[in-house]
Amino acid sequence: MSDIHMARLHELTVIIYALSVLLYFFDFIHHNRKANRVAFWLLAFVWILQTAFLLFYMVNTGRFPVLTIMEGLYFYAWILVSLSLGINHLLKMDFIVFFTNILGFIVMAIHIFAPHQYESHVLGEQLISELLLIHITMAILSYGAFSMSFVFSVLYLLQYDLLKRKKWGTRLVRIADLPRLEQFSYLHVVAGVPMLLLSLILGMQWAFIKVPEMPWYDMKVIGSFLLLAFYSIYLYLRIVRGMSGKSLALWNVASFLIVLINFFLFGKLSSFHFWYS
Repeated sequence: MSDIHMARLHELTVIIYALSVLLYFFDFIHHNRKANRVAFWLLAFVWILQTAFLLFYMVNTGRFPVLTIMEGLYFYAWILVSLSLGINHLLKMDFIVFFTNILGFIVMAIHIFAPHQYESHVLGEQLISELLLIHITMAILSYGAFSMSFVFSVLYLLQYDLLKRKKWGTRLVRIADLPRLEQFSYLHVVAGVPMLLLSLILGMQWAFIKVPEMPWYDMKVIGSFLLLAFYSIYLYLRIVRGMSGKSLALWNVASFLIVLINFFLFGKLSSFHFWYS
């Protein structure tokens, strides 16, 4: 099999793995067994592809693939996926499954997008460009989810104010009820947080390859992790502390201000995030 076809299959594996992680995250905090089942079968497909890659490599090289760092990383990723499937199927320990898959995704991304493992320099550079594309796409999708969450929170605050002031009318009727607005806002954060996390993982992988001298105190880097922290706190307040209502909606609105600052201001101040400028 040619390098280009192998690279495409590896990229497909990463995308399917990312979808599996997103669904495992949703199940982890929302206890949705349907999401868990879909995530399990997606991960099983990833395991099948990984196993086929390993067997193909062993047939081609005539040895077990652990003699180089890149070979060891891929075998390590295969071990993590195998353990995750076993834990999910036998022990039902969602916390361990989710974080095992985060680690497995990091290891697989490091292996697949390492350009020096491919004989063709052009192919290696193309993979790095596609890594950047996936990183940016996932970041923008997460921003889209946070934007929708912000809209629902603003509508929640508007509806809350109308009800408090007893302003009955068509405007009140046309806006959804408070519990539904709060639930929709929450679900969009649930979708956005893991997408942002995976985007940051891939972005760091790209930076290690293309910008090794990158300062980690770069404003865009700090802003992205600050954004992840704010929305993670939102989930903590909602799930663990049981916070709801106006206070949670205000926190969500404040978090979205970080989205705007990170996208428009920190992108301008960044020394290497030129594509946002």
